[in-house]
Amino acid sequence: MGLGRMKEREQHAEANRASAEEGARRPHLLRRLYEWTLHWAETPYASWALFCLAFAESSFFPIPPDVLLIALALSRRTKAFKYAAVSSLGSVLGGIFGYWIGFAVWETVRPWFIPYLFSEAAFEKVGRIYEEGAIWYIFAAAFTPIPYKVFTVTAGVYHEFIPLWLLICASAVGRSARFFIVAGLLYWLGPSAKGFVERHFDRLLWALVILAILGFLAVKFL
Repeated sequence: MGLGRMKEREQHAEANRASAEEGARRPHLLRRLYEWTLHWAETPYASWALFCLAFAESSFFPIPPDVLLIALALSRRTKAFKYAAVSSLGSVLGGIFGYWIGFAVWETVRPWFIPYLFSEAAFEKVGRIYEEGAIWYIFAAAFTPIPYKVFTVTAGVYHEFIPLWLLICASAVGRSARFFIVAGLLYWLGPSAKGFVERHFDRLLWALVILAILGFLAVKFL
């Protein structure tokens, strides 16, 4: 019985070592996602993929374009500002689409947006901000990691307080500043930035999550 248990333990330990070695060989899920994102820079669809992601994120998609923008700018540094311009254009047009959703079809799509894309509390909070005339929040949301879709869609719902031209201006200024700052840093830092991002990718991803949470707290308490 003792020999049988010892043999069973040895087999279990061997299985654990094999599993650990396999895990070490297999990249982390987030790392694989990052590497998959990088491959778009080597395809003829890189700019279109970035444009579509920036467009969708401003109106309904949960993933921000910054990850793809960073990956593309790191892979092709000389095109960093082109990718920033593509992100800005897609985001502005996506903001207009988000405004239209709130203006024209909100009652139809509301059950899909709430609670799956943002909460009822966030929607009501942003609505009160618009009613109180705190217009600078739009610029803050365009520039920061706060999910901009909450502000674009809600602006359409509260269109009597927020005209479309104001949202367009906020998107153009805030989003362009955000994307061009990212592109500028990556362009000037060059290969050192790529190495840093690849070494600390998981930490940077968590930092983006924390920034987004802080943005929501700012909306709630300020």
